[in-house]
Amino acid sequence: MPTGKVNKRTVDALRSGPSAAFLWDEDLKGFGVKITPAGALSYVFQYRMGGREAKTRRYSIGSHGSPWTPTTARAEAERLAILVAQGTDPTEAEQKRRREAVDLAFSAYADRFYASCKGDGWRGLVERSLRLHVKPVLGKKALPAITRADVVAIFDAMPPDQQAGRRNVFAILRRLFRWAITRGDLERSPMEGMEVPPPVRARDRWLSDEELRRVWNAAPACHRCFGPIVRLLILTGQRREEVTGLDWSEINRSARLWRLPGSRTKNAEPNTVPLSDLAIAELDGFARGEKWPKRGPVFTTSKGGAFIAHSKGKEKLDAIVAAGGKDALPPWRLHDLRRTLATGMQRLGVRFEVTEAILNHVGGSRSGVAGIYQRHDWRDEKRAALNAWSEHLRQILAETDETNVIPLATRRA
Repeated sequence: MPTGKVNKRTVDALRSGPSAAFLWDEDLKGFGVKITPAGALSYVFQYRMGGREAKTRRYSIGSHGSPWTPTTARAEAERLAILVAQGTDPTEAEQKRRREAVDLAFSAYADRFYASCKGDGWRGLVERSLRLHVKPVLGKKALPAITRADVVAIFDAMPPDQQAGRRNVFAILRRLFRWAITRGDLERSPMEGMEVPPPVRARDRWLSDEELRRVWNAAPACHRCFGPIVRLLILTGQRREEVTGLDWSEINRSARLWRLPGSRTKNAEPNTVPLSDLAIAELDGFARGEKWPKRGPVFTTSKGGAFIAHSKGKEKLDAIVAAGGKDALPPWRLHDLRRTLATGMQRLGVRFEVTEAILNHVGGSRSGVAGIYQRHDWRDEKRAALNAWSEHLRQILAETDETNVIPLATRRA
């Protein structure tokens, strides 16, 4: 095995042969240059982790040419020799570095975490929170290199008035880091010891009968998808994503029933939602008749994509309501329609357990031991309650001179 000084002169003098050959440096043990039969030159470092009986390992520094010259390659070999003396295997260290740079880069790792999430509502929250608040701060930083200061920087960058958003991001990151620990990609979470952001004061906004009438009448002028979505939110009390993601395969006109699968609910619990006359009428209108498609998304845009423009639809709805000759409504959200139904049920004397079943809540009467042993689905009671709520809406709407619902009621009679 030839030895000599690895420098520009000796490297330029190397000539290829029938097999690969090496020139090992006479001063720096393990440093050498390799030439292939094709004449390609590369720098290597050969070492053992342990005594003479340990297996020899060879680390490829890089091909000859920028940035690797005899001088820069020698400097790298000296660095590697120090690592070996300290008990660090350069090959394993490089594999770890490459894995952290690619597999454990936060942005890519967050995408894999998102892919593991279940439930449309939770997946939507994870995707939105990571995209808007987390990835812009952490970027491609290696997961094991993320510190508590990095996590704090995420919350520092968020608007101070987004209390609910802070709690959501905190919960998502905490679950992401725990997921990484269970996979062996992280030793401990950088969020250990961090205090959970303070809870948001529970909203108590619900729409009065007058406000509900104005919203109902204005909804159709917003958008071909958003109008029916708003009305179904009013009629069923289900969550926004659950109504927006409605599939024709989930609803049965003859049975007058919506079977919402657990894969699309926030709590992963399936729900059955009886459909009132008004709900059937809304779906008939969207299907352009009483024969509904057997499958496929209900609410799609003109280009065939899923409807996601809730914010724009809400802004337009508020503008239409305000332009109706009266003052604008006090600030409200689509989720307040869910609370409005619950409040209305209470006014109508509906049992609390039935209202919880309609809303698919797992707390209260459906939690703990009672939730395990009480498996009654309240289907008949839910149908009676939702029909009563629908009739209440009819009476509200009938108080106006002209509404979009009276013709529908006449057609069904």
